[in-house]
Amino acid sequence: MKSIERLIIVSCMLVVIQSSGNSQATQLQNLKWIDLTYPFSGKTLYWPNNAKGFELDTMHDGPTEKGFYYSSFGFSAPEHGGTHVDAPIHFAQGKKTVDQLSLDQLTGDAVVIDVSAKAMSNRDYLITVDDLLNWEKTNGPISANTIVFFKTGYGKYYPDRKQYFGTDLKGDEAIAQLHFPGVGEELALFLTSSRKVKAVGIDTPSIDYGQSDSFKAHRIILKDDVPVFENVANLDQLPARGIYVVALPMMIEKGSGGPLRIIAGISN
Repeated sequence: MKSIERLIIVSCMLVVIQSSGNSQATQLQNLKWIDLTYPFSGKTLYWPNNAKGFELDTMHDGPTEKGFYYSSFGFSAPEHGGTHVDAPIHFAQGKKTVDQLSLDQLTGDAVVIDVSAKAMSNRDYLITVDDLLNWEKTNGPISANTIVFFKTGYGKYYPDRKQYFGTDLKGDEAIAQLHFPGVGEELALFLTSSRKVKAVGIDTPSIDYGQSDSFKAHRIILKDDVPVFENVANLDQLPARGIYVVALPMMIEKGSGGPLRIIAGISN
């Protein structure tokens, strides 16, 4: 009798496991995937004082001696530019490098907070705690370990350097001319201490606004080992909630950041 009972229990467990697996697979198949990544090319935008941008070198592109086609390219680029991740060590000594970020920190549920009405009318807009709280009044509270994106509307300008950065100048002299919105100091602290977010993303060149010279938002968020995603594309295609994000950067050993391929799944 005990053998029969064990057999029944094992059979039930297998059915539950199989049903769970099928359910997860079905859920993934039913998601619509949105690419939140800008392509890397000669048009990719980098901080104005970066001496070099993205470069693609042709190693071979054409027929081989044996007659078949073959192509291979080399590339080089700064860590921070285009759609990319800021690892905590970028502004926080001793914190995680990009290769030390766990997969859990780079995947999970996400929300999009739309501040474009204010940001588009003020290039130097600092996103506030009230912006987040007002969003929660309509959409519900943000749970811990959520990835939070801020949609400023500036993504529509990419890769127009002048419109996106606020200036088309390059070099050190261009830094003082940067004008684009970002996260305010109080909000940065609120995100990490009160909402305990998993990651923060934005559709501008930096989580700090263009006129910042102290990079308070970076320093506050990154010191808690919370990664930041910048130059995020297509936030206008996402709903406020019901989003699952996969954000996988190039795994650069000891890197302070790197190119990021980020996608978002939403229910069809």
